Amino acid sequence: MRPHALDGATPPLRAVAPAAPSAETAGRPPTTVSELFALLAAGENAWDTADRSGDPVDILDHDRQCAQLLRRDHPDDEELQVAGLVHDIGHVLVPGDDAGHGRHGADAVRPLLGARVARLVELHVVAKRFQVATDPAHAAGLSASSRRTLIAQGGPMSPAEAATFRADPDFAAALALRRADDAGKVIGLPVAPLRDWYPVIERVAARARRR
Repeated sequence: MRPHALDGATPPLRAVAPAAPSAETAGRPPTTVSELFALLAAGENAWDTADRSGDPVDILDHDRQCAQLLRRDHPDDEELQVAGLVHDIGHVLVPGDDAGHGRHGADAVRPLLGARVARLVELHVVAKRFQVATDPAHAAGLSASSRRTLIAQGGPMSPAEAATFRADPDFAAALALRRADDAGKVIGLPVAPLRDWYPVIERVAARARRR
């Protein structure tokens, strides 16, 4: 059966084709929206694990699914949506470092997209540790690859860590991002093309510059 498209998969946004990454910009943090889009585009046919034992879709497809879910469920929070779109950019910047990919991604997007987007990118890994510690069903459903990476990422939170995370002002948004991260792995799911996110990222970047 054909997967259903997510609500709002083809919004009437201005289409801007991302540039291909150049030799000068490949592998380094983006300094412009165009460079960010080139880095996101590099996630096509790239995978979160070298042996493809992780997500069943490539990084770009997964990022777009995650962002689309957040657009549907949190239509008024563009920073959260953009965090979903860029949350795995660390896999492209530093391939193979699953434990550090949240931090690498956060460091890369902070100057361009602002502190909150960067923090949500970093917290999507932290939120995984919270979910495993507080939801036995979630922990039992982890794939072998997710269990392996969980160990590298610090393992389940302690009760004290979980209590501290619950008190974090970005707790709810980070958990929403994590849930979208877990759900956005459907092979063949129709979602908006990457270019449709360009105006959204431009708005988020413009707000970050004004702060």
